[in-house]
Amino acid sequence: MRISVIGSGYAGLVSGVGLSEAGHKVLCMDIDADRIAALRKGHADIYEPGLNEMLAENVGRDHLAFTTSIEEAVAHAEALMIAVGTPPSEDGSADLAHVLDVAGNVGKFMSKPLLVIVKSTVPVGTCDRVREKICSQLDQRGKDISFSVASNPEFLAEGAAIKNFMQPDRIVCGVADLHSEQMLREMYAPFNRKKEKMLFMDVRSSELTKYSANAMLATKISLMNELANIAERTGADIEQVRKGIGSDPRIGYSFIYAGPGYGGSCFPKDVRALARTAQDHGFEARILNAVEHVNSYQKTRLFEMLKDEFAGELKGRCIAVWGLSFKPRTDDMREAPSRVLIDSLLAAGAVVRANDPEAMQEAALLYRNHQDFSVHANQYEATEGADALVLVTEWKHYWIPDFERLAASMRQQVLIDGRNIWPQSAALRHGFSYHAIGRPSARGR
Repeated sequence: MRISVIGSGYAGLVSGVGLSEAGHKVLCMDIDADRIAALRKGHADIYEPGLNEMLAENVGRDHLAFTTSIEEAVAHAEALMIAVGTPPSEDGSADLAHVLDVAGNVGKFMSKPLLVIVKSTVPVGTCDRVREKICSQLDQRGKDISFSVASNPEFLAEGAAIKNFMQPDRIVCGVADLHSEQMLREMYAPFNRKKEKMLFMDVRSSELTKYSANAMLATKISLMNELANIAERTGADIEQVRKGIGSDPRIGYSFIYAGPGYGGSCFPKDVRALARTAQDHGFEARILNAVEHVNSYQKTRLFEMLKDEFAGELKGRCIAVWGLSFKPRTDDMREAPSRVLIDSLLAAGAVVRANDPEAMQEAALLYRNHQDFSVHANQYEATEGADALVLVTEWKHYWIPDFERLAASMRQQVLIDGRNIWPQSAALRHGFSYHAIGRPSARGR
């Protein structure tokens, strides 16, 4: 199948590469000429395990090509996938300007029947607006060309996106006609052999499914963080509570880890957008608003723990930070808890020394105007002379620290475990004060 993917950011690029790996002829389009030039050479501008290798292989096989021309992309396609960004507006709603711009250009340049697939995360009713935009352009041209609009939201987790695309749990498709279903079945046939993974539904239900999935996961995280805050105040240990409730099959262990709050490009934006959609339809989404409120508060907890440890005196303190990306296996710092912590520390006059396996370049760019912020290639180098070490992101090589080395390099022996992964007993044996999320604090010898 000849497929065009409009937007070569995260969702668009992973989708395009995955479809080309299955044998389709894929043309990815983006207006960023530098990005397209790099992609033609097999280099992605995002970090995602396995992406560059699969990208280069399929460029070499002539299954995958790139362009900056929307006209070329429309001409190439039997199926055209819209995967452009939907950034949040000031009121929290999704900004659909890029999606509708693409729809207008599709109507402007299409010359043969086409299936338009909306892959971008969009509010309920967006596919109707895409259809109207295309029809408007066709009417202006005096053309009568058949087309269909389908919804096919992505469920890609950063750090595991290639695996998620190549081995999906489910493939959600919202369609309005049998022809669209048949084309989508053909497109995803290589991913649907072992068992039926394709879920067909009406378009609006498909659009809402994506937002609902992210809202459900975000709700579990915020609820667990709320319970952690209760645990701290009552002397309970949230890690023991987690095991107790996770063993209930109705609850399970996924997404019930207490921490410094969720971040990234999806959960924060999608929770706000869904709440805004509810408001636009005359309904107050009380739980969604609470989820967002709890998460905003939780992102301040690491800074508050440091303030408590140093009696509010952080000016001149040196704080080491391990983990900058919002989660492991990505370089994405959008709405990351680390940014709230670092911003607060710098505002309080502290010095921040940070390490991350993938996000240091992004962090150096974000904080290039702050002389009290620095990144260090070695995680232990970042702790030299530090008054405290804060774990923000649970990259695997942070899990078992060399406490003896930390004790020798740090000025004061204070640990803030933002992910509840460090062995408390080992930290205490080496003389550290240990603080975590939803767990009793303890001080070593």
